Amino acid sequence: MLPDTAASKVTAAHLSRTALLYVRQSSLKQVIHNTESAIRQYDLRGKAISLGWASDQITVIDVDQGHSGASAADREGFQQMVAEVSLGRAGIVLGLECSRLARNSADWHQLLELCGMTGTLICDEDGLYDPRNFNDRLLLGLKGTMAESELHFIKARLRGGQLSKARRGELIMPLPVGLVYDAAGHVILDPDTAVRGALAHLFTTFEATGSATACVKAFRAAGLLFPWRHLKGPRKGETDWKPLAHHTVLRVLHNPRYAGAFTYGRHAHHKQPNGKTTSRMLPRQEWISFIPGAHPGYITLDQYDANLARLTANAAAHGRDRAAGPPREGPALLQGIIICGRCGLRMTVRYHARGNQELPTYTCHRDGIENGRSACTLIPGHTLDQRIGQLLIDTLTPLAIEAALQVSAELQQRAAEADALRAAHVERARYHADLARRRYLAVDPANRLVAGTLEADWNTALRALNDTQAAYDQAREQHDGQLTDAQKARISQLVTDLPGIWTDPATPMRERKRIARLLLTDITVTRTSDTITAHVRLAGGQHRTLTLPVPEPAWKIRQTKASTITEIDKLLDHHTCAEIAAILRSRGQANGEGRPFNPTMVQRVIRTYQLRSRHQRLLDAGLIPLDQMAGQLGVSAGTVKIWYHAGIVSGQRYNDKGEVLYNPPGPNPPARHQGRRHDTVRPA
Repeated sequence: MLPDTAASKVTAAHLSRTALLYVRQSSLKQVIHNTESAIRQYDLRGKAISLGWASDQITVIDVDQGHSGASAADREGFQQMVAEVSLGRAGIVLGLECSRLARNSADWHQLLELCGMTGTLICDEDGLYDPRNFNDRLLLGLKGTMAESELHFIKARLRGGQLSKARRGELIMPLPVGLVYDAAGHVILDPDTAVRGALAHLFTTFEATGSATACVKAFRAAGLLFPWRHLKGPRKGETDWKPLAHHTVLRVLHNPRYAGAFTYGRHAHHKQPNGKTTSRMLPRQEWISFIPGAHPGYITLDQYDANLARLTANAAAHGRDRAAGPPREGPALLQGIIICGRCGLRMTVRYHARGNQELPTYTCHRDGIENGRSACTLIPGHTLDQRIGQLLIDTLTPLAIEAALQVSAELQQRAAEADALRAAHVERARYHADLARRRYLAVDPANRLVAGTLEADWNTALRALNDTQAAYDQAREQHDGQLTDAQKARISQLVTDLPGIWTDPATPMRERKRIARLLLTDITVTRTSDTITAHVRLAGGQHRTLTLPVPEPAWKIRQTKASTITEIDKLLDHHTCAEIAAILRSRGQANGEGRPFNPTMVQRVIRTYQLRSRHQRLLDAGLIPLDQMAGQLGVSAGTVKIWYHAGIVSGQRYNDKGEVLYNPPGPNPPARHQGRRHDTVRPA
């Protein structure tokens, strides 16, 4: 029986409103197995009836089963209860204990505040409380704090056990694809040879290409799939196959479990005010646990660190330092490894066209952009690349040739590995087809409901086998790893003749860059007014210094010869531009670009080299223009033109439009009406 003090808190106003019974357990496992707790919570319905509420006035809210009370964000039932209380529709809220209602102080005190404002009672297994009463409110606040601290202690105990196991490397954690637990709980490589082969091929491809994107392209070009593991759903834990993606390559390369190291606490998680959780990668010294050699791996820890360093270098190729990234297309041989000798920053590449050829220019302009100054250094790259290429050819030793032979053998081995992976896909499809056949043959033929489904599965498996076999046959035709005798002989000839490989037009520029990266560490260049000095650091620690003249700019190379300019200057005394162009063509002379002269080109030479025009030369010789001639003769300009064509007055043409400068009239100028018969004569 409730004490009188508790019963006296219930008034008619409370009984006129609804009684809310809130039922919750934190996990589905508790809902299924901890049935006694559920029974005790539902029994609070009898307590509400004993306080005076009718059976039809009691509303049970149990939609939050399987949800933690740590937050109200995902608890629809709790939010419904708060809404009913805030609207004044609830007379009492019942829960087995305050931790069932909320384990978060913010949610708990919000409920208390609303119950106090609307006069709603709170009842648990210990008693009845009125939030408007100071003592009851104080007690409820203490209970809410204890419920929150209880959750903290539970998490702390669980977290302490996890950390203790993690520091010993014994914590059972989800493993990435390619690693599994054996019967004794030890981590081993996946028994599936196809899965192991796919992981090994990925690491080998990255070591050869140095780029995650190049790994994806290599898998796509070879028609290879990559394994992945279902993390949830009815197929949880099963391995499936799909095309390799870029984020998958990065995830594999960044995971130290593939190097045989046990790790825990690589990421720090922070909860934002909007409820979302963000994470960031911690440096290795801040990891909770890092145990190298804890289990077998696909690569060594040194290889793992080298892979991370290459990924960091690739990312820095797009950052402020612009370190050497993976070789890319483009004719710039020193892309990413050339350094400015003045400021020490890495130089970038710009291309310009000269005729049908694309030529590089190495520039250092970051400081100029940031501080409003001109570019630090501009290095014409075509001649420098040629000298560096010749240096590499001269520096190579027979050991480098032996390394090239090993690379050729490695390429054949990688082709064989890719073929083995494709064959494994066919073998897997054949196994599934055979398994479906055995299941179909083992069923009772009379049980058509089951037999029909198994027969459909068998047909689906057979179609998948046919598709996989066809794809395998097509891939073998396109990616045959075996070389013919002629191809092997050609490879041997090219390997022993590196200059031939270097100068072969069929050799991609990206491959030349890869050879340069193997032999060069970096190149520091400085430029004076007439020379370029390049300090070359070879991969073996040796140094070379090259000095070459600054190449002439393109405009100077295309400059007209001085002898041709002198000849044009002489011809201007007696000929127009069109006449000069015809004379130069007849003599076989061309401009700086090697094209035959035309009148426009002659005019451009006159303007560019500031030659005196034919008009100015005639004026300096004493000839006068048309209007002045007409004024001195006292006739119109048209009459002067008629007299010129009739030979009465003389002059010389100064352009190709027929315009004339005239000789001044002598002591006996023509009479005003002289040559009237020529008035009807039209100028030619």
